[in-house]
Amino acid sequence: MLRDDVIEYSLDGHHSEEAGKKIRAKIWKVTALLTAITLVEVLLGVYIKQGSGLWPFVKWTFIALTLLKAAYIVLIFMHLGDEKKSLKYIVLVPYFLFMLYLIFIALMEALAVGDAWATYGG
Repeated sequence: MLRDDVIEYSLDGHHSEEAGKKIRAKIWKVTALLTAITLVEVLLGVYIKQGSGLWPFVKWTFIALTLLKAAYIVLIFMHLGDEKKSLKYIVLVPYFLFMLYLIFIALMEALAVGDAWATYGG
């Protein structure tokens, strides 16, 4: 029995080979950039040990690079990068503010827990 409710979307791909090359180049660019940022994070984590003088710098670098990767993923994979600048700001600014709020709460709670451990012995 032939179904008439199934739509074959692959037949709707009407782009040329040149457009396909642009799309594949963009995919490779996104992959390379995200891989490079992840590699920087991993290398920082491997070579700089906790307790060293650089560790606070490493932690803030992790946070910044993670936010950068998240924003880039939203811009590319959710097609926000194709929108007007004002819409990008409407979506990304509250996201960054919320992330900064969560980071602030996590750091304040970590300090409170550390103080409690120091006060009550742990």
